[in-house]
Amino acid sequence: MKTHQLLLSALALLVSAGPGLAADPAKNYPDKPVRFIIPNTPGASVDVTGRIYATAMSEAVAQQLVVDNRGGAGGAIGMEIGKLAVADGYTLIWASTAAMTIRPHIVKKLPYDPIKDYEFITLVGITPNVLVVNPKTPAKTVREFVDWIKANPGKINMGSAGTGSQSHFAGAKFAMLAGLDSVHVPYKGGGPLVAAVISGEASWAVGPAPANMAQIKAGRLRVLGQSLPNNSPVVEGIPPIVNTIPGFTYSGWLGLLAPKGTPKPILAKLRAATIKVVNAPETKKRLEEQGVLITTSTPEEFRKYVQKELIDTGKVAKAAGLQPE
Repeated sequence: MKTHQLLLSALALLVSAGPGLAADPAKNYPDKPVRFIIPNTPGASVDVTGRIYATAMSEAVAQQLVVDNRGGAGGAIGMEIGKLAVADGYTLIWASTAAMTIRPHIVKKLPYDPIKDYEFITLVGITPNVLVVNPKTPAKTVREFVDWIKANPGKINMGSAGTGSQSHFAGAKFAMLAGLDSVHVPYKGGGPLVAAVISGEASWAVGPAPANMAQIKAGRLRVLGQSLPNNSPVVEGIPPIVNTIPGFTYSGWLGLLAPKGTPKPILAKLRAATIKVVNAPETKKRLEEQGVLITTSTPEEFRKYVQKELIDTGKVAKAAGLQPE
């Protein structure tokens, strides 16, 4: 009888301890490497910034964030893989503009819902777009550039990283607001686009600052303006395009997501660690050198931001005549 009572008492202790243990899944998190999905190819601007974050975060949490590049289909492949992953905190997603707010307007049946299928952790940064031209272009300012295009309607190529890319939408919005007639030439990614503008094959583009800053600094590209509403140290010395073209403030963004259902204590721990990491002097400096304006948020602020971007991008898609396929 005594043995039986002891067993019952031990069982009671385990049962009573269960909820307490379940209520704190973040206590020892992470205790193994974390898969970090970047829905872009290696070398892309989103990949470069993601790797800077992953390196710093690995040191902060004392576990490696293992980068898993899953490019293709405008980011849709990586986003679907992230959506289907186990929601235990050991898969994270480096989300950005193309897959979350552009892709839904050019594909009828996406394998994911950008708002409903993920846990929003925090916005990490805004990535301004920059208007770049081949250095041999006669224009030295946004106004001179607009006048040059208008004097040569239909004769000057606008490059993009592909139909439905951030650079396509940014360029289309710029052309629409400026009243330009320029031929759109899509390339297969940001790297080929930058190379095309450098060679003069494409005369101009409006693309993510992280993809262009190194070439701008090297003098291989001439930059005329940037898409933030004001001057910013991340694009120091580059005037806002909106000063010349009213209404043009189309920038990209970066943020951290997790699969739907990831425990809230883990999400909270990740958010706190991320905010600390990206604002640490060394990491902040490295991201700013890539043209990232550090901007963090609450999960709800992040979700609402993406919802607004979806609506605004839909207006650009409609004006550009893009139809979901």
